[in-house]
Amino acid sequence: MTEGAWESEVSPRLVPPSAAADREEAAADAEAARIEAVRRYDILDTPPDGAFDRIAALAARLFDVPLATVTIVDVDRIWFKAAHGLEGVREIGRDPGLCASAVLTDGALVIPDTLLDDVARGNPLVTGSLGIRFYAAAPLVTRDGHRLGTLNILDTVPRSISPQDTALLAELADIVMDELELRLSALQAVRDERERAAAKEQLAGVEREARIRAERDASSIAAFASALQRTLLPPALPTVPGLELACHYHTASAHEVGGDFYDLFALRDGEWAFFLGDVCGRGPEAAALTSLVRHTLRVSAQHTADPVAVLDVLNKALLEDVTAGSRFCTAVVGTLTARGDGGFDVRLATGGHPPAYRLRPADGAAGTGTPTVVEAVRPAGGMLVGAFPQARFAATALRLDPGDTLLLYTDGLPEVRTGADRWLGWEGLEAFLAARPAAGGAADLVDATVELLRTQTLEGAEDDVALLAMSVPGGPAGPPRGVTARASSRGAATGR
Repeated sequence: MTEGAWESEVSPRLVPPSAAADREEAAADAEAARIEAVRRYDILDTPPDGAFDRIAALAARLFDVPLATVTIVDVDRIWFKAAHGLEGVREIGRDPGLCASAVLTDGALVIPDTLLDDVARGNPLVTGSLGIRFYAAAPLVTRDGHRLGTLNILDTVPRSISPQDTALLAELADIVMDELELRLSALQAVRDERERAAAKEQLAGVEREARIRAERDASSIAAFASALQRTLLPPALPTVPGLELACHYHTASAHEVGGDFYDLFALRDGEWAFFLGDVCGRGPEAAALTSLVRHTLRVSAQHTADPVAVLDVLNKALLEDVTAGSRFCTAVVGTLTARGDGGFDVRLATGGHPPAYRLRPADGAAGTGTPTVVEAVRPAGGMLVGAFPQARFAATALRLDPGDTLLLYTDGLPEVRTGADRWLGWEGLEAFLAARPAAGGAADLVDATVELLRTQTLEGAEDDVALLAMSVPGGPAGPPRGVTARASSRGAATGR
């Protein structure tokens, strides 16, 4: 053999790579891109989330299985974002057989009997104490085609499901992905705004503002509107030391998702944020926008103590989101700061929303028979949110002293019909509030308002009504040291 021929035969440059090597390289590249997408969503090792927990519970009920999970497939583990029926389980190793195999498929993966599957039979969920015998999963696919993880249903006995059930499982996985996209949009918008605010502070020394952008391509959730109504409201109010809280949500129709919303949550020691509002319209489009509004307000309130700046962020987000169209909302946003005397300082900002009402005992003397003074809390100005690019919002400050109550509500309350051609109106609402006992407290006020809706109106509320009340127990001296006022939730999402 000549020297040239020998070089031709052994030179790596002239030997083409095998098809198997090409496939391995392509698979490695695809997995690296997938892991990068997982990191982009920043979901791993985050606290439990009620929206994902409810979707997992809904999947278990729909398919009549004891176990349902939402999992994210990491480099060397399977991490559980939601685990219905697997309390205490947060992650397992990335062994082949179930989620690790499902995330590699384009469509749903169904294993009627895991013991008959060559790969699944060795999975710890199959060989361990759970003894999983049935497994079905639909991938969580991003817009650019990466599979982050799976929505899974599991059983301890072999079974089969129909093609229609498989399609339904895929639709539920799409809803999980919608929640991930909304979360990503809010997180990314906050990151971007913090960078812009830092640059502006360095150049001009202006006050840092948080403006976030909303999810651009939110998908319709019309088929699951009734099941997702609860995701638009907090499951319960937190307990705020020294404050009594009560809330109520009345939906005018049990068959449509409403657009009213409210929330109250902690910011830091001694400080809390709250909001209440109303998205225009009803149905799945309004529900998707309501979810976007709640995510945006929650995230932005964590990054700025100025309620006006929070409304500015929401206004920009609604105008930029292509799915919002011409929809807008009204909203009131506020912060609570505990004072040493037992009261609270409140800063309240409004965007086109009806006035809040502060109820306080006349002359500051709470007691039986003490008249109630009703004060409308209406900041000077405040335009609709999401209607105009240059919208301006207004804020005011007030005090909640022992014996005071603050009521927030949506416009469905003054619009309830009290006769054939009569409505409660603002005068009727103020008269109703003035007739309440002084220092009666938030829970009693909400109970009385619910009773008004039930008994004193012609046909009940024709629009959704959301109520959020907060009161400081006690008289002028404040509640005794160490007393924590109760927080109660009143009839969330009740129908007419």
